Amino acid sequence: MRHIFALLSIICFSTIVFSQNATNPLQSHDALAQQKWVDSIYSTMSLKEKVGQLFMVRAFSNNNKSNETQIAKLINYHHIGGLIFSTGGPVRQAKLNNLYQAISKTPLLIGMDAEWGLSMRLDSTYAFPYNMTLGAIRDNKLVEKAGYHIGEHSKRIGVHFNFAPVVDINTNPKNPIIGNRSFGEDRDNVTLKSLAFMKGMQDAGTLANAKHFPGHGDTERDSHKTLPTISFNEKRIDSIELYPYKQLIKEGLSSVMVAHLNVPSLESRSGFPSSLSKHIVTDILKERLQFNGLIFTDALEMKGVSNFSSPGDIDLAAFKAGNDVLLISEDIPKAIQKIIEAYNKNEITEERLAHSVKKILMAKYKVGLNNYEPIGTASLFKDLNRIKDDALYEELIEGAVTVVKNKSEILPLRHLETKKIAYVELGNRDGSIFYNELKKYTKVHQVKAEQLDELITKLQNYNTVVVGLHKPNENPWQSYKFTDKELVWLYEIARTNTVILDIFARPYTLIDLKSIENIEGIVVSYQNSEISQQKSAQIIFGAVAAKGHLPVSAGEYFNVDDGIEYNAIQSLSYGLPERVGMSSAKLMRLDSIANYAVNNNMTPGIQLLVARKGKVIYNKNFGKHTYKGKEKVKFNDIYDVASLTKILATLPLLMELEEKKAVSLNTKLSAILPEYKGSNKENITLKKMLSHYAQLKPWVPFYAATLDSVTKKPDPKYYRKKFSPKYNIKVAEDLYLRKDYPDSIQKIIVESELLSRLRYRYSDLPYYILKTYIENYYDKPLDQLTQEHFYQALGANYTTYNPSAKFSDSNIVPTEIDDYYRYQKVHGYVHDMGAAMQNGVGGHAGIFSNANDVAKIMQMYLQKGFYGGKRYLKTETIAKFNKCYYCHKDNRRGIGFDKPQLGDEGPTCGCLSMTSFGHSGFTGTYAWADPEEEIVYIFLANRTYPKAGKNLLLRENIRTEIQRLIYEAIIE
Repeated sequence: MRHIFALLSIICFSTIVFSQNATNPLQSHDALAQQKWVDSIYSTMSLKEKVGQLFMVRAFSNNNKSNETQIAKLINYHHIGGLIFSTGGPVRQAKLNNLYQAISKTPLLIGMDAEWGLSMRLDSTYAFPYNMTLGAIRDNKLVEKAGYHIGEHSKRIGVHFNFAPVVDINTNPKNPIIGNRSFGEDRDNVTLKSLAFMKGMQDAGTLANAKHFPGHGDTERDSHKTLPTISFNEKRIDSIELYPYKQLIKEGLSSVMVAHLNVPSLESRSGFPSSLSKHIVTDILKERLQFNGLIFTDALEMKGVSNFSSPGDIDLAAFKAGNDVLLISEDIPKAIQKIIEAYNKNEITEERLAHSVKKILMAKYKVGLNNYEPIGTASLFKDLNRIKDDALYEELIEGAVTVVKNKSEILPLRHLETKKIAYVELGNRDGSIFYNELKKYTKVHQVKAEQLDELITKLQNYNTVVVGLHKPNENPWQSYKFTDKELVWLYEIARTNTVILDIFARPYTLIDLKSIENIEGIVVSYQNSEISQQKSAQIIFGAVAAKGHLPVSAGEYFNVDDGIEYNAIQSLSYGLPERVGMSSAKLMRLDSIANYAVNNNMTPGIQLLVARKGKVIYNKNFGKHTYKGKEKVKFNDIYDVASLTKILATLPLLMELEEKKAVSLNTKLSAILPEYKGSNKENITLKKMLSHYAQLKPWVPFYAATLDSVTKKPDPKYYRKKFSPKYNIKVAEDLYLRKDYPDSIQKIIVESELLSRLRYRYSDLPYYILKTYIENYYDKPLDQLTQEHFYQALGANYTTYNPSAKFSDSNIVPTEIDDYYRYQKVHGYVHDMGAAMQNGVGGHAGIFSNANDVAKIMQMYLQKGFYGGKRYLKTETIAKFNKCYYCHKDNRRGIGFDKPQLGDEGPTCGCLSMTSFGHSGFTGTYAWADPEEEIVYIFLANRTYPKAGKNLLLRENIRTEIQRLIYEAIIE
């Protein structure tokens, strides 16, 4: 009979449970087993143990021994139900969690304020952006992903309830406690963001908590220090402040935190906090809104409550009001005693006590505490600092950064050849990450001055000024406003210059702007994190699209939802490999090979860059300028790229001429250079010549004829140690060649013998020939043409001939200690002797550059002639030159471009598509692009230093082995 009665009871209970399924967020998928466990635990509890379950106590994980002792006593003697962790590190917290769970008779419910994830990064930034930043994002799926990742973090560290999301609609810019913690001021946007965040977190297995009920968004007083008042009438509160709660409750919200607020329209007693108000907690939240999840008080230790003088009275009042969990009480033993006394006086019924305690137990079952297992700490820090979290952070910031003014479409910055850009840093935090990111796109100078008039004078040399306001990012409550001095400086800079203002602080900073008339562009980047600085710079230059919209109104000029969107203009962006389907972990293997090459004296140093799908995902430096030197390789150091000059300088200029129909691939040398008429080369076509299929000699040692036959040193007949009109070609420091010798070089080429048979044979000579033609056509030198036609517009400001005229030696990597021609260290002068004899400007060699700039040019090719909003070359032109016309003759070459090998050996790893193209250089350089996988790979080195000697990089396949590993790192 008892079994039948029990079965009927279970059926009856399950009917009730399932009928309330939509509004019972604590119900587990196995409701019957859950109820059985809840009833079993509850039935074994003493009254004191039941009451103890109501309390959640603050626990510190910062090695606070006093707190640890206190917590242990509260668990052992007062049977508290849960802990809320704060102030400490993840491993310490996990160990304490395990300790506390081990001594607790009933598993503890663990909570944490992790609104932006867990602050456990080495750089002390939060795992995810603030809610205000998320409020600027249009794509709520991204917010859901953020909630999911935060839920995973919380679960991994043993946290069951994350006190998030904050659903307060922040309509008051002066709110000292909500601000950045709110998704914004628009109720619909806040609701949608909150729903997405909640769904993501609860899908990950961490229970959500909407706060601060009934709405903390419009107050100017800090609830941690006093009792703020919300003065709206009930109708307004119902339609605005309560709106998110209604929607979240319908969608399965697990818990609500009742705020420490005075709301006169909802609670008539003066100075009576909402957390103690039966009307607010029970009548509105539980009955009118039909909320069946857990109800938490805000911290009961908060100030400003004068009606309760005896310890424990506040806790008793909070419980009577309808709260389930009493958070952070001042005196738990006395609070427990007061509730027990009230129970014994029948002020609290068994039904009321069971109602809350069983809800708490239901929550414990739902999060798996019925089968509790200690938290593993072995990989905890790694699990809380995942690459996929970093990738999502990047994506979130990209979606948030908001352009709010864009006069004359100044943004994104284009036509870089016309821009002289200065960067001015304001604020009390570092903006160097932002500045360095700006410099990746074009030449940008940071301008500083002690006095405003000095600054204005310096800025006269620039036509565009980027002003960055950098404010603290350590926590969401820190100062964000302009100082009076900063405003004066900003207005004066804007009065005399074209200005883009970028605010790395909450959008309320905009309120301080009393005039924006003279500011052409305004960007809100929300936070001063490293990623925010990087992404904002990328958005300014159009590498990343502008998508964000203001989540709040800010002063006279800016309204909620303002945001000027624009598309990316196909400049290189920078980010994590996982964003483009590659593995960070696998790319780390590139470090090993690069270090191996440096450590085994294959080259003193290396710049190594990998981009995919328009995003630079790997960019590192290895080694030093020289083996024995102290100068480490830096990103802005430039290398002699040797034969990469062919595809970085001469080839694009020739492509332009082909598009102009000045030449075609079938044009013969005799048609473009009269001196070739009647020569043995008159019928050689550009197609054959640039495919290295024209019987031209591979190389002519032009310098050898200018050396003394006895001493083997520069012959005074050709050289002088000082500059003069007759000796004006500088081949090295204090060494000048006679000005007419380049004519002799061309004459030697014209008269040179052809190879005995037609076959593939790599040759530099076509580029000597083309240099002459191109310079004759434009009546300008090659170095000037490359700057005007390509480099300036591309923002390739580290790419140049004759770098010593523009750069310090400390930024130029030396190439060789020459003991056969110039007899000195070749530093800042082209290594190739033939190019040196042309005043450093060769069609085949002479370009110096860094990996980032070379990548821009290769990306332009990869994008079929388009880059940074400008078309440089036609799609069909790229296709025409990137074609192997003589593959059937066992010649892999395209027109100017090298191509993958046709057999087993060749210039690549043999693991990439035949549509790929690139080139290598004698100094150890390598550049390759693959349209199929959208990969650009750049390797710069000075393997010729101190002696060219044996090419160990080539012998050990260092560059192609790195290329192979790049392709192995593709994961999708």
